[in-house]
Amino acid sequence: MGNQLPPGQFETTSWPILHQGDVYKFNDETWTFKLFGEVIKERILSYDEVMKLTKAVSTIDMHCVTTWSKFGTTFEGIPLRELLKLVEVNDDVKYIKIYGYYNGDPYGYSANLPLHALLGDDALFVYRWKDVDGDWQDISPKHGYPLRFIPPSSFYLWKGSKWATGIEFMKEDEAGFWEELGYSMTANPFKEERYR
Repeated sequence: MGNQLPPGQFETTSWPILHQGDVYKFNDETWTFKLFGEVIKERILSYDEVMKLTKAVSTIDMHCVTTWSKFGTTFEGIPLRELLKLVEVNDDVKYIKIYGYYNGDPYGYSANLPLHALLGDDALFVYRWKDVDGDWQDISPKHGYPLRFIPPSSFYLWKGSKWATGIEFMKEDEAGFWEELGYSMTANPFKEERYR
């Protein structure tokens, strides 16, 4: 599906910055990542514990609901499936919410996603990136440093929570931040699922 432009999109070589609320100021001593919800036992990880997890490198196309698409961006990060290995989820867990900072609240932002679609190398909690001709660089604070979820290209980019702080495992789908404001629950750019 690489370099396929979804309907209503235009291609850009830049990575535009769009976000709600304040830019989170990272503190590695207080930052945590929580795995919770429909699990046998919750886990809270420190920054060091998260950064010791197995990494992956993947090139992912990004499609923003505001109509830009950026092809060929390579990311390094922790695959969601590696975090899934750290908890035992209850039966019938089919959905997750990925949380992030919003105006000082570690769980103020969230995006809902189907778990089955996120088990490959193209569902990453990223900390660095590069373009086709560029060198590796940390993602910037405005792009979600220290950890931002980048979803597979089959989802609009608002599903990619910035300043990620945790994953809630769920049996039923539940609206996140933008979904509560009328955005699509499924957010497939190739079907132009922008709004409900």
